[in-house]
Amino acid sequence: MGHVHAIVLVTYLLLLLVVGAWKARSVRTQADFSLAGRGLGTTVLAGTLLATWIGTGSVFGNAQKGYTDGLAALVLPLSSAVGIAVLFLLAARIRRMEHFTIQDILEERFGVGARLLGTLALLGGYVIIVSYQYRAGSAVLEYLWPQIREAPDALTGEIAPSTVGVCAVAAFVILYTALAGMISVAYTDVANGVLMTLGLALALGIVVSRAGGGAELLAALPADARDVGAYPVSRVVSYLLPAFLLILGDANMYQRFFSARDERTARRSAVGMFAGVLLLDWMIIALAVGCAALVAQGAVAAPSNPAHAIVHVAFEVLPAGLGALLCATVVAVVVSTADSYLLAPATSLVRDVYQRFLRPAASEAEIVAAARVAVVGLGLLALFLAFQATSFFEVALFAYTLYGAAITPPLLAAFFWKGATPAGALASMVTGLVVAVWWEVSLGAELLARAPEGALAEGLAHLDAALPAVCVSVAALVAVSLFTRPRAAAGP
Repeated sequence: MGHVHAIVLVTYLLLLLVVGAWKARSVRTQADFSLAGRGLGTTVLAGTLLATWIGTGSVFGNAQKGYTDGLAALVLPLSSAVGIAVLFLLAARIRRMEHFTIQDILEERFGVGARLLGTLALLGGYVIIVSYQYRAGSAVLEYLWPQIREAPDALTGEIAPSTVGVCAVAAFVILYTALAGMISVAYTDVANGVLMTLGLALALGIVVSRAGGGAELLAALPADARDVGAYPVSRVVSYLLPAFLLILGDANMYQRFFSARDERTARRSAVGMFAGVLLLDWMIIALAVGCAALVAQGAVAAPSNPAHAIVHVAFEVLPAGLGALLCATVVAVVVSTADSYLLAPATSLVRDVYQRFLRPAASEAEIVAAARVAVVGLGLLALFLAFQATSFFEVALFAYTLYGAAITPPLLAAFFWKGATPAGALASMVTGLVVAVWWEVSLGAELLARAPEGALAEGLAHLDAALPAVCVSVAALVAVSLFTRPRAAAGP
């Protein structure tokens, strides 16, 4: 069976490289590399929006929660859906701006300091996101070639990510992204989106059938795993808020709306993304729940890592051909997300630092070359970070929080609040970053250790840094803006 999976996977990846190399010939300008020449139509734009957002946070993070927590995990995609609904209202306005990055918006509204802080937050959050895409792709390779797996740690028993696997995935993502940028990414994302939908739908049908039908599948689950409302409010907030903050300020979403053919195309693509995200995320969670049910029935062995539930189904449950298709689906998710989250900070680094401050008169050819160098450099930094963490879900939440708490409040203020001032925006971004890191590193654990037993301890145990970070960020934005707002000139 492994040979079939390997052949399909290698063929798929080679096709992506061929497309990237072919499209690279048409890259001449910064707009070509970063925005596909601002010529994407509705279908392509909706496809690339969908494929970008449905990443390893879904296929590994949401799947992990579906496998361990059951039907309660079905709540996880709701934050994305609400965020997309807000973006629908902004899509035409975003396209009308004719910008390249969200930092263009921040500087236009709040000055150069906001551009620099926005770039810092984007680089920090997005490089972390790329790092766990590498690890996700490595998980597939470890199923194909078990000999590359690392041995468990003698003291902790933890299994480190495969060095060979992570490096191989990183090399492919960096090369593919550097070839043609948005032009290759956007068009192959459409194929990736179709592959995701087909692979997940067929796999879900097989798993339900193998479990004996929907009723038998649910009956095999523990009672608490059948409870859709099992999560306490604190956990729901901690799970949903980071993704909501990220999507509202996600540079990938804005970069793709900047790439739309026109304003109408931007709005229509948001509708397609809304439906696609709910469908695919719910299928992923349902497939992970189905895997847990099959394990409970004794029909299949448990995966070594709950986050690998979808990959486990591809190799251990499905027929060879369909398993290979699902395997390619997982890799499509990883590649489409990794290249997007690598392209966005590279574009920002070149546009918001190199071109803005170092080489304002740089030629188009020089800017494209600099963008490719930035892709390689940031990709290698993400490779280093890939070996520094252990959990897909928790790392994803922190990356979302780090970026969302710093960027989303001032970015939305740029659209909706004329009273926001440059000083308020800067205060919001700084406090958002500081509180997110402080809470994650020390304060949250300290509060938990001091909390009494009971509801408070339960709430703190699941309180992500997003809530305190965004509350402080918004409070700083409002307070400092009101304090520094220019006062009307006094009358005679």
